[in-house]
Order: sequence, then C-alpha cells, then structure tokens
Amino acid sequence: MTILAIIVLIILGLLLLLLEFAVVPGVTIAGIGGFLLLAGSVYLAFAQFGMGAGIITLVFVLTAAPLMVVYFFRSKAGRKMVLETNIDAKVDTTETDNIHPGDVGLTLGRLAPIGKVRINDVTIEGHSTGSFIDHNKPIRVLKVFPGKVIVELIKNE
Repeated sequence: MTILAIIVLIILGLLLLLLEFAVVPGVTIAGIGGFLLLAGSVYLAFAQFGMGAGIITLVFVLTAAPLMVVYFFRSKAGRKMVLETNIDAKVDTTETDNIHPGDVGLTLGRLAPIGKVRINDVTIEGHSTGSFIDHNKPIRVLKVFPGKVIVELIKNE
C-alpha cells in the first residue's frame, strides 16, 4: 500500500508541476503543491523503505520532472503554447533626422525627467539630465537617439 501511495504522490506532483509550467505560469499553489507532493513521496520512500529506495525515488523525481516539462514543450500541444514570432519592427527615426546636438527648443510639458519637447518644429520625447524642467522653458539638445532626445535647461546667464 505504501508503494502505491508513493507512486500516486509522484504522479500527482508531476501533474501539478506540469500544470504550473503550462497553464498557470509563476509561483502558484499548483507549483508549490507539486513540489510538496514530490518531496513527500521522496520522504515516504526514505522513511518506509530505507536509504536505497529513497535514493532511487529521489533520482527518479529529479530526472522525471525536467524531462516531462521538456517533452511537453516539444510536443505538438506544447509548441502551440510557445510564442515563436519575432518582432522585426524598427523605431521611426524620421522625426529625429532634423534634430542635432546643440539645437534649442521649448518644453511642451514638465520634464520630470521625461516629457514632450518641441525642437525645430518637431514634437518629440525629451529626457532631462536628471533635474525637473518646468513647462515652456528653453532647452538645449545634448544627445539624439531614435525617438527621443536628451536635453538640458538653458539657464539665463
């Protein structure tokens, strides 16, 4: 009867771990329960049948769990669950083609430290160098990246 209990605990533990990886990603009750059932089966094997059976059960559990997950995700059902598309879109850089370091402009909103700026009649995302810059203040471009610029406040000297 104890052998049957160990086998049932292993099967339920493996099923809960598979459920954890396939259906409910993250650390949930299914994963914790599967781990506890597998640990319980190993403990029961050590307690009831001694060192030899316990080690055999431990080795089986430690090899069967990863192999089952790998086999599942390589199966037809598992491949349907895996995202295999590649994103090949590019950021539109045409708006930053006319902006160069040293250009001046105005903030359209508060940069805290990110906001909208207008430079050379182009509205773009601006990043301040760390300080907040209020609305409608003059700014100077330090660096230009695709889709954004790094700016600093032009102080009245």
